[in-house]
Amino acid sequence: MTIDNQPSPLDSAPEEIKLAVDLIYLLESNEIEPNIALEALKIVEADLQKKIEKK
Repeated sequence: MTIDNQPSPLDSAPEEIKLAVDLIYLLESNEIEPNIALEALKIVEADLQKKIEKK
């Protein structure tokens, strides 16, 4: 909820959107270079794909 107790559009957003917003905030607040972030995300994607395939 926002400060004025009005729901934020993010409150009703799908979980993947909420997570994406959180990740963007984390990357930007830590001043991670976009090219480094993209390379790191490729590693994360590969790891998650392996976990999905094991199921």
